Amino acid sequence: MAKLSLFERRRRRVRTALRSRAGGKPRLSVHRTGKHIYAQIIDDADGKTLAAASTLGAKASGANVDAATKVGKDIAAAAKKAGVTTVVFDRGGFLFHGRVKALADAAREGGLEF
Repeated sequence: MAKLSLFERRRRRVRTALRSRAGGKPRLSVHRTGKHIYAQIIDDADGKTLAAASTLGAKASGANVDAATKVGKDIAAAAKKAGVTTVVFDRGGFLFHGRVKALADAAREGGLEF
């Protein structure tokens, strides 16, 4: 078995803790790269993605706080359309700061509860 990187260990630790506290709620998973930011609402019980948003096809391209805010609003709107109101936030091993925090705050303003 290969040795995991520190990031991968932190990511697994965060996800394991979320599974124990989720209580059947869907998971709002965030991934960021140097160029884009992605968000998905995933139902782990069924293994399906209920809603997704990113800066790939959006007008707000780039990897800055403004783009993350736009993606947060988009994922909240997509979640409402899918009938999801309460989620568990999965920061995916990233620190809750900057773009990840901006996305979470915008999703809260858009009507998601976590």
